[in-house]
Amino acid sequence: MAEIALKTTMSVSEIKVRAVKRGGAGDARFRAISFAAAALIVILFAGMMAAITGGALISISASGWSFLTSEAWNPVTDKFGALASIYGTLITSFLAMGLAVPVGIGIAIFLTEICPLPLRRPIGIAIELLAGIPSIVYGIWGLFTFAPYFQEHIQPWIIDACADIPVLQTIFAGPPYGIGIFTASFILSIMIIPFISAVTRDVFDTVPGQLKESAYALGCTTSEVVWNVVLPFSRTGVVGGAMLALGRALGETMAVTFVIGNSHRIHSSVFSPGTTISATIANEFTESVGDIYHSALIEEGLILFFISFVVLACAQIMLRILHKRAGGVSG
Repeated sequence: MAEIALKTTMSVSEIKVRAVKRGGAGDARFRAISFAAAALIVILFAGMMAAITGGALISISASGWSFLTSEAWNPVTDKFGALASIYGTLITSFLAMGLAVPVGIGIAIFLTEICPLPLRRPIGIAIELLAGIPSIVYGIWGLFTFAPYFQEHIQPWIIDACADIPVLQTIFAGPPYGIGIFTASFILSIMIIPFISAVTRDVFDTVPGQLKESAYALGCTTSEVVWNVVLPFSRTGVVGGAMLALGRALGETMAVTFVIGNSHRIHSSVFSPGTTISATIANEFTESVGDIYHSALIEEGLILFFISFVVLACAQIMLRILHKRAGGVSG
């Protein structure tokens, strides 16, 4: 009996050892697959950077730093400058953020704090479906609906209202074209609202119910709970959602191409036509004749890549600072 018990004990021990070895082998395979996936992203990033940089070398050597400081764009004489495109990209994106962020956060507050429970899910789904609409549909909508309406009703009224105000009369100067930077920013803001509201709503849902209930128990109103509890707790997530939307706005192509006017000039008025980096590439890449022209468009893509990288890097730094200030407990 003692021998049988010893054999049984040894067999159980061997089974445990084999299980541990088998589990260790599985963990090793899992780590290898995870590392390969991460390495693939790095390789793709490096390959993309190398390809874009290689394609832009001709333009870089031909134009130098003047490519970043000049707004001249003349394919006939091979004189290219990306300043107008860079300006248009930044101004349309930040104007769109100024319009979309308050609306997106307001929608998230309504869905999480005010909206009746039976309506929260249908309204939330409807807003999220807006993110799935193709950008070209937004562009057609803006060109045939918003641009004529802005030209006939909105822009003339704003121009007349700001005619005697020193700064605003320059920003909102005429004539009212309908298309231009303002219209492109407005269309962009509609496109990125679903991203901001969806992310912000999910972040607001992570706020512990005990915190809000405690505030209500102290006699706080809904607005006070939102401003003093919900937003401070979830500010890192709100900023993250806004930066995600900004990255989306910086690279938008078709919707902006339809309504921005595609003019390689910098104007002080937001009602004037302009262009963006992505719109310039989409309009002219298939018609680019000559190595310098082709390379100049690729260099614009490299600039857009760099701008997006800087924006996202700044967003990460901002999120870390906010997280540290919050003591590492915010959402």
